[in-house]
Amino acid sequence: MARRGGEAAAKRARERARQAKRKAKEEDRRARTDSETGLSESREAALLEEFAQLSARHEAKLISHDDFVEERLRILTELGIENG
Repeated sequence: MARRGGEAAAKRARERARQAKRKAKEEDRRARTDSETGLSESREAALLEEFAQLSARHEAKLISHDDFVEERLRILTELGIENG
């Protein structure tokens, strides 16, 4: 029975190590994304919100398709998703 406690402790240690590794990868990925786009998180959030509003206006047929495509390209280029 004492062995089970040791196995459980080892399992918890492995899980903590996995979580730490996953967190490190996530932080590294986030840092790489920030440096690649050169955008602050607030600017990126603002652009994503602008894109959501643009899409809603296009879906409601409040803007032309050409205007939508032009603005969409501008936003995605600034986000670093498309090359303008």
